[in-house]
Amino acid sequence: MVSLIHRLDDLRRSGVLGQLIRFGIAGGISTVIYSAVYLPLTFWVFARKDAVYAVPFAFAVAVTAGYFLHSRWSFKGHGTRDPGPRQKVQFVAVQGSGVALNAIITWLGTAVLGYPGWVPLLPAVGLATIFTFILNRWLVFR
Repeated sequence: MVSLIHRLDDLRRSGVLGQLIRFGIAGGISTVIYSAVYLPLTFWVFARKDAVYAVPFAFAVAVTAGYFLHSRWSFKGHGTRDPGPRQKVQFVAVQGSGVALNAIITWLGTAVLGYPGWVPLLPAVGLATIFTFILNRWLVFR
């Protein structure tokens, strides 16, 4: 327990703990934005069987908002900012890899292991959050 407290103190002093907390909050905001775009499209624009067509629209809006949240708040003061398109493309690729990881875990949990849809939600979101945080911190906002 003492070792965990020391590790948390080290993370706090280095700034990583604050970044991780801000990253989680910004990710929550991005999720709300995604839902605010996705749900109306699935209710009023696309038929139930075509709901997947709402995903690109919702992803585009959420990833745009997420880029500004993460670059200006989550990782504020960390690394450098590339004014060109490279950093933005890397961010979209990282977010896309997080969505893919989430989908793989969901597929494994539901299609392979036969669990209800809600069961893989926590491990999928948890692992994707950790994965994208690490990639964003050491690849995108380095």
